[in-house]
Amino acid sequence: MRTVTATAAAVTAALATGVASVAAGRLASDAALKAPPGRPLPTEPRLTVHGTAAGQITLTRHLAALRPGRYGLAGDGSHAVLGPVLDTAEHGADTVVRRLERVTHGTLATGDRAWFTPNLYVGNPGTALDLEYADVEVPGELGPLPAWFLPGARPTWIVAVHGLAATREHALNLIAPLHRRNVPVLALAYRGDVGAPPSPDGLHHFGETEWRDVDAAVRYALDHGARQVVLLGWSTGATMALRTAALSGVRERIAGLVLDSPVLSWETTLRALAAARRTPGALLPLAVRAA
Repeated sequence: MRTVTATAAAVTAALATGVASVAAGRLASDAALKAPPGRPLPTEPRLTVHGTAAGQITLTRHLAALRPGRYGLAGDGSHAVLGPVLDTAEHGADTVVRRLERVTHGTLATGDRAWFTPNLYVGNPGTALDLEYADVEVPGELGPLPAWFLPGARPTWIVAVHGLAATREHALNLIAPLHRRNVPVLALAYRGDVGAPPSPDGLHHFGETEWRDVDAAVRYALDHGARQVVLLGWSTGATMALRTAALSGVRERIAGLVLDSPVLSWETTLRALAAARRTPGALLPLAVRAA
């Protein structure tokens, strides 16, 4: 009887440990699998605004704040567009001065916390770029998918697909130059986005299921006058474009791919996101396993 009791206790402890491990792994994996659209990923640091002046802004010194190029700067209720680091400005030991191109909305006050975003515009093609467009619905596997359509004379359409934690506003960065070249653009909101059907389990799948929404957008384009399409994707949106090109029943009508930072290893990406959330190293394998 003593042996049976000891065995039962050991099994119970093992089960409890297993359940706790899975729960801990699931909690860590949520950094990627439940990333809300339009909010910063845990890999994106929050920077403090140390001050603003005419055409410039001072931020906490960080590798993120030193990135070359133009970026959006988003805060709670604010958005601005930043240019490059100003070499002629006086930088502090703990601060970086960048060009402040414009404040789209809200205000930037000393002490505010903000983060870099690839979105240079907010709103829709009409409010952000003063372009005529149509709100359309793409018939998706889970229900109607909202999309922006900007017409053009060319027979090849661009289907633009944003990445993890972003929104279709990301496509606004390229819509204006494409529009000037008469290229029709369809900017898609897919499952899990605001206004689109949720994923059945409420999780992101790194394109494993989401690619079907891109396939639906390709078919919508072909049904509405496109002879062929080019898929333009960022991050997980680029991965979705790759999967669509490989698996779609109309892949022969996909003329090209434009891929910006595709997620080629979801395990590596998930580990990075979970680690940025200060997940203990011992739990990182569990996060991957739970995902």
